[in-house]
Amino acid sequence: MTGYERERRKHRKELKAAWEAEWIWRSRRVRVNDFAYFRKEFRVRGPLKQAILFYSAHNTAKVYVNGARLGGYVSPAPTNPEKRKAYLAYDVTELLTAGRNCLTADVHYLGGGGQNYYDGLPGFRLQLQLVYADGMETAVKTDASWQVLKDTPHAVGTPYQQNRRMSAIEAYDARKLDPEWRYAGWRKEGAAVRAKPARIGREDWPMEAQRIPEGAIAEEIEGVKLPQPKGGEAEFAQVFDAGAIVSGWPRLALRGIAGATVRLRYSENLDENGRVKHNVTNEFSDRYYDEYTMRGDDLETWQPDYSYKAFRYVEVTGYPREIAEGEMKVCWAYTGMAQTGEFSCSAEHLNKLYAACIRTQKNNTLGQTVDCPHREQAQYTADTDLQAETLLYNFEGVDVLEKTLSDFADAQLTDGTFPFVAPINYGHPDFHLQIPEWDLHYATLMWKVYEASGDVGVLERFYGTARRMVDYFLSIRDADTGLVPLDKGWHISDWPYPSVEHKGQFLTVQQIKLVLALRTVSRAAGLIGRGEESEAYAAQADLLRKRIVSQLYDAEKKRFRDSSESSATHQGVTALALHADIVPAEDREAAISSVAEQSWECRTVLSLPMLRMLFDNGREAEAFELLDRREYPGWGHMIAQGSPTMWEGWDDIESHSHAWNGYPARLLQEYVVGIRSEAPGYAKTTIRPYMPESLTFAEGKVWTPLGQVYARWERESGGVRVRAAIPAGMEARLSLRLADGRLAERALTEGDNELLWEG
Repeated sequence: MTGYERERRKHRKELKAAWEAEWIWRSRRVRVNDFAYFRKEFRVRGPLKQAILFYSAHNTAKVYVNGARLGGYVSPAPTNPEKRKAYLAYDVTELLTAGRNCLTADVHYLGGGGQNYYDGLPGFRLQLQLVYADGMETAVKTDASWQVLKDTPHAVGTPYQQNRRMSAIEAYDARKLDPEWRYAGWRKEGAAVRAKPARIGREDWPMEAQRIPEGAIAEEIEGVKLPQPKGGEAEFAQVFDAGAIVSGWPRLALRGIAGATVRLRYSENLDENGRVKHNVTNEFSDRYYDEYTMRGDDLETWQPDYSYKAFRYVEVTGYPREIAEGEMKVCWAYTGMAQTGEFSCSAEHLNKLYAACIRTQKNNTLGQTVDCPHREQAQYTADTDLQAETLLYNFEGVDVLEKTLSDFADAQLTDGTFPFVAPINYGHPDFHLQIPEWDLHYATLMWKVYEASGDVGVLERFYGTARRMVDYFLSIRDADTGLVPLDKGWHISDWPYPSVEHKGQFLTVQQIKLVLALRTVSRAAGLIGRGEESEAYAAQADLLRKRIVSQLYDAEKKRFRDSSESSATHQGVTALALHADIVPAEDREAAISSVAEQSWECRTVLSLPMLRMLFDNGREAEAFELLDRREYPGWGHMIAQGSPTMWEGWDDIESHSHAWNGYPARLLQEYVVGIRSEAPGYAKTTIRPYMPESLTFAEGKVWTPLGQVYARWERESGGVRVRAAIPAGMEARLSLRLADGRLAERALTEGDNELLWEG
């Protein structure tokens, strides 16, 4: 067991709580988009040694101790509570005083059958464990003695902001909350009633400490005020530009006007008059806004932070005064992962590409990995598998990715397949959908997390889920061909706007991805002591490989057909087959040349295995050319258009912040800087850069469980200077292809290394 694995297991144990508190709510009635404001006074009798507060809520809560807000944002992270309900823990010793103290909590329940959460039931649960200096222990727990505000400042039952019902409009009336509510001694006749037991039993939902970071505000952006929109005589509108699409919310700090209702509307786009469009990226919505009704204080501060929005522009209406500098800021917020990776080089457009990939990844880590931060905020296996490339090189993201594996394990259907996203209200007809090819990414995602962390516990925890998934696909194979036929759901070989031809019952990409999944399950079984299963799955993978070649390979063209009744041979299909080592050995070089010399026709999903195949098979120049290009199609085209975030696909339509297009950041670090893991947990690492003539230097840092790895190469007169910093416990070497063709290799030592190679 590695040190990193030991620390992760220790962390799991330390966060456990023995729950005795009841789940409470404001009534027994279940309302869509409901809010409840809770309160409890209690006495601390003397000096405390420690006070630990645990809480959970469905769906999210803000908790205060004597008026001080705890923790981060949009907590707890979404799960299926019937399988795992996340809770948070805080040391609040310093927030308590001898005598009377007050706990308050503002809780939001969604419940609208949306795409990216599980309805469950409304509820709040808190347990404060007090340990006194004299050793005595007591607890404050949610029960029917808690107060609940009768008339909540948040309107109940507001519409959803998006078509897929992820977040509700926050309509907040500041006049309805007495500022003294959060402090001991508050009294107001008839304003509060006793809380009711929620419709959740004490043991109904298994409780699990949240391991991913909470939402955090990474940056407060001063919105640039744009010129007054045209045709604004009917309504005074003030529009602000954040400079890029961000996830998060705006924050107002304005002089109050009693009864004035200020509306904040969001969009990526402006209309022809300079007003914020009524849309959520490419989908129309009149409801992408929040509202704040002012109390009339000298200064009123508010931010609608029960959910993440995503936007570039904010339009403020309903406030009759000019908003001055500093009075409207944009809070860029996302799951608070530490960023440890870096990249820079002599080409500014590649530096901008890297920065756009990182910004987009941050926008799309919102309590779970999500495909986009506005339209869906949904967690897909394939999207997460692609995002794992950049997450694992640049962030402390193992726990975030393991949450994806857990969420899909919880959502797995009885036949072994998955809903298309998780968590989800899969029973709702709007979201009763599956994508068979996406299921197969579960295994490869599991393996990526294991390889990055070196934690075999990842395989122990998720092997069963992956095995049940591949068993399903094996069970539906066609008896004559041995291939997996079209099945339930929506089939995707490449995306978006794909050009792979789906014709006939058997899709080549699906077969190849099943081979990869079977191999992964085989390797995992071997590592966790299931030798017979390992051999069995390896044999199934080899058998399917042979069937793919016999049924779907065009030996004359040295390429694979797109599907069983198609004569088309898409570049990405053969690239994936080469990446998976399925092409017959005698044809491999011809197939590589065929892919490398063809015009780029892959989309986002198949471009990743194609680029990896090219980089790993002596075609670095062709691979780098695709990363480096600024013409359409490609990532550089997005940067050339001035975009600071990555789009959903090559075209300037639909989502303009889609993290599955962020993997170029990883490829620049892994292949151009050359930092490559050679063993699980980076126990062995090689610095093997590709040094194109167009660059004079490249450098980067990469996250590993042993610490950061740093590397830099730079051309100097007569040679190349290489610097590398290697953490303790890592075996590392340098492998450098010099301009004269010689291969220079050298072992690297712990700490700083600097070498000058001539040639």
